[in-house]
Order: sequence, then structure tokens, then C-alpha cells
Amino acid sequence: MKFIKSMQKNQSTDHLKTEGDINLSTERARWIEENISKETQWLLQRDANVFLHQSLSTPCLNAVDSCNGIFLTDTDGRQYMDFHGNNVHQLGYNNSFILERTIEAIRKLHFSPRRYTNQYAVEFAEHLTATMPAGINRVLFAPGGTLAIGMALKLARYVTGKHKVISTWDSFHGASLDAISAGGEALFQQNMGPLMPGVIHVPAYNTTNGFFNGPDADIEYARYIEYVAEKETGVGAIIMETIRNTTVHVPTKRFWQKIREICDRHGILLILDEIPIALGRTGKLYAFENMGIEPDILVLGKGLGGGVFPMAAIVTKDEYNVASETALGHYTHEKPPVGSAAGIAVLEYIRQQEILQHVNNLHSFAAKRLEEMKARTNLIGEIRSIGLLWGIELVYDGDLTRKNVSAAEKAMYTCMSNGLSFKVSDGNILTLSPPLTITGQQLMKAFDIVEDSLC
Repeated sequence: MKFIKSMQKNQSTDHLKTEGDINLSTERARWIEENISKETQWLLQRDANVFLHQSLSTPCLNAVDSCNGIFLTDTDGRQYMDFHGNNVHQLGYNNSFILERTIEAIRKLHFSPRRYTNQYAVEFAEHLTATMPAGINRVLFAPGGTLAIGMALKLARYVTGKHKVISTWDSFHGASLDAISAGGEALFQQNMGPLMPGVIHVPAYNTTNGFFNGPDADIEYARYIEYVAEKETGVGAIIMETIRNTTVHVPTKRFWQKIREICDRHGILLILDEIPIALGRTGKLYAFENMGIEPDILVLGKGLGGGVFPMAAIVTKDEYNVASETALGHYTHEKPPVGSAAGIAVLEYIRQQEILQHVNNLHSFAAKRLEEMKARTNLIGEIRSIGLLWGIELVYDGDLTRKNVSAAEKAMYTCMSNGLSFKVSDGNILTLSPPLTITGQQLMKAFDIVEDSLC
């Protein structure tokens, strides 16, 4: 009970608009009290006693005991379809194809000291660049996406000789000091003092209504970004999420093509952050393929290590291989054999199992079901989707201007009680991001659970 009371005492509404769901609220405390055993509550209390507390992750909601396929099993023995997974679970949990390749590497070469290369790292780099457009053939690995963002920013400075970066408000590129500077999440920037200089934030793509309206709003927004680039001397890079993963806002193809033109015209490098959405999530191996453009630097992470090993990378053009006298990513795990073996297995599994076709088939299959759901409730203002990624925006009486934060939180906990876990983003958006290995039957069951929670 001490754990529950501490949550209720510390409940806050400061995080209603945030990168993740609310980890301190009356609703969460009530759900834990009603659903979590005393033994697990004691484990949660021990966790709270030993780990530094931070927003979005402490206190924890529950404790996981095992995972397999699309399911998590908690320490009380209940299964949840995981439509969150921190976007590491693209190919499902306990994927035997990936695990076998990874275990083989662990037994043979579990670590490769810097100064040395190894067969796994070289082969993974070759496999990865083989999936890219011609000319994008240089790689650096890192232990996490945030670190890869740092490498991309450093490379852009070195290549262009310019330190300023255009980014968007409300974007998320990681939690390190340089990444939160480039990102635009107020929650991550608060109480941090001076951030990295030279970052120029513009409105996010999904918040431009009121600034740019009408049929050409996307092009006007792109032109505004060009205006900023012209007025701010020393802009060397534009960094953006190709598609906003958490709220599932998908810019138009012509918007991205206009941004590509602007970058080319002004000598600006285009850095695309696809850490959570690459590797098939959007129906293409990489999200930028949906837009008919190519990045200068692509940042990958999350599922790149198959959910087995922390793995991230930047992939860039051969012509930018010019920083041999600068340490862009001088990390201990610079060429990890285990992570590389997992990454090779990820790419091979996607190809062999025809995951991209599976994603596109399920997307078409799901569209009708979701529209039927929307028609049966006035809680849903909009459903946005691409591939196997959906954002269901909850509002009052169908009014998109009135965010229904309370309904979103209640829906999440109701779904948790019925075996479905997902993320709430921006306060009122149910973000559904299942493993790409999910079956049509499992997907329809998940949608049934969501709809029942909105009745």
C-alpha cells in the first residue's frame, strides 16, 4: 500500500501533453491496486527504492516475467498483446531466427575491442548499405539511437562547416543533452539550463493549422522553413522525423520533396530520424521510401538489434566520409559482433518472411475495421495510419479542437485489463504499434478490445 499511496500523493497533471503516458496519476494507482498482486507491488516498491526517479518511467506500472511473439507475460501470469514495445519489437519477442544467430555470435565473439574489426560488423554494414539507395554506403554504429543522433549532428557540422540546425517543436530525438536540444519536447528540456546553441525550432508539421491553411498548406510550411534557413545564417542541417511516430502524423510526399529541394539549394544536410519507424513499420523498409526522397544522413535504432542487443546506426553518403581526424562516435561498443549478428538476422528475416508484403496486406485489411469503429463512437476525432502504425485521437463529441485526455487514459487501463498494452501520446492519442509479425486474427482481436474500451 505504501507504493500506491506514494503514487496518489505525487499525482500530477503536468505530463498530460508529453512523449509518453502519465506515470503518476490516480487512474494508474487505481489500476495497480485492482490488478497487481501484493507480491508484484512489493517488487515495484523495491524498484522505486533503488532506481533514480524520472518522469515517464518511474514508478513503473507493472513487472514483466517473460515475452514471446506479440505477447508480454507479467509476474502475475497475465498476457498482454504488446502494441508499444518501445518500438524495439518489430519482429516479435523471442524470435528464434534472430536469437539463434545472436547466441552463435555470443559463443564465438561476444565483444570486439576498439582498434579491431570483425566479420559480423563488416557483414552487417554491407547488408545495411545494400538496402540503401546508390551512394548511401557509409555506416557508423552506436549503442543507442540518442548517441546516433549525436553522431549525425557532429557529422553535419563537419561536412558543412555550419553549426545551426533547424528542428521542430514537440519532436523527440533522444534524451541526451544534445538530443533534447535538437528535439522540441518541453518535458525533456525543463530544468536543464542552457542547451546546445544553434538549434532553431519551427512549428511541428501537425501544428501548422492557423499558420498555414488551405490545399497548399504543406508547401507553404516548407517555404516557411526555407525562409528561416535563409534568414538564419549558418544553417547546416535540418533534422526531422520522417513520420511522427508517437502521434502518427504523416507529412505529404510533396512536402518532403520540397524540403529535399530546399536542402539541395542551400547546401543543407537532411537528417532523417527513423529510429522508431524504420525496418518495415510503414510498409517500406525505410519510411523515406514512401516519400520519394533520399536523406543525407539516416538515423536508425530501436529494432535494429532485433530486440536482443542495443543497436543504432547512422547511414550516409560516401562523399561525406571526410571526418577521419574527428571522433564522431568513439564508443566502446563501436563494432559489436553480437548486435551486428542480430542486425543481419533482422534484415534477412524481413526479406525471407516477406514482412513488407505482410504489413501492407494487414494495413488494407485493418482500414475498414477502424473506420467502422470510428463511425460507432463520437470519442474518435481522427484515425491516422501508415503500415502497421495507428494513431487514434480521442476528443469530445467528435470535435478535434477538444482533446479528451481522460478518455484516453481510461481506455489504456481498460485495455490493459483486457490484455492489450499500448502507448498514449500527446495526452489523447492511442498509439498502436504492434509487432510486424502479428496475424490478422490477433489484430482484429486487439481492435475489438480498443473499441470495447470506448463504449
